[in-house]
Amino acid sequence: MAKLYYRYGTVGSAKTLNLLAVAHNYKQQDKRVLIMKPRLDTRFGYKTVRSRAGLNMEADVLLTENTVFSFDGQSRENSGANEIFIDKDITCIVVDEAQFLSAATVSRLYELTIYCNIPVLLYGLKTDFKGHLFPGSTRILELADSVEEIKTTCFYCNKKAIFNLKLLDGKPCFKGKTVDLGADEKYRPACKFCFEKFKKAALH
Repeated sequence: MAKLYYRYGTVGSAKTLNLLAVAHNYKQQDKRVLIMKPRLDTRFGYKTVRSRAGLNMEADVLLTENTVFSFDGQSRENSGANEIFIDKDITCIVVDEAQFLSAATVSRLYELTIYCNIPVLLYGLKTDFKGHLFPGSTRILELADSVEEIKTTCFYCNKKAIFNLKLLDGKPCFKGKTVDLGADEKYRPACKFCFEKFKKAALH
């Protein structure tokens, strides 16, 4: 039976690099893999899935909260839906930046593991820069068959990074909207000690 896998980590933990390696391995074996990402993630281009190491591939599917999957020859299209047809020859589905998915989209991906027997690998953050779960991450944790942490060290010391520290004008920031796209210039991995130290300083 196929499973829903959740591989999470902080910024800079090589999540996307891991995803691209998995996709590459499937393609090297002439197996069909679908690469997906949220439509709202436009940091590196409309359809580009890119790692901080510089490697990239093009996404096959851009996901929205209205995305529905058809997998048995029957259309599930409804008003405003973004319908994606899932072929039987697909070996695996990998999804980048999964924290940005809606709970409904996560549930629909989970259904593919049941009704299509296709493994789905979700890569993303677990929490936002305030230390709170993303709605998408919450649903993933509720449904995932396997949860694996991709580890990295704190930018400021050698302890394990747990949090995503947001920077504004080069200084730690703990205010603002939950979804605020950015890369190395805006986010850094931080351990709980450094995160709390910066948080205390910022709030006083």
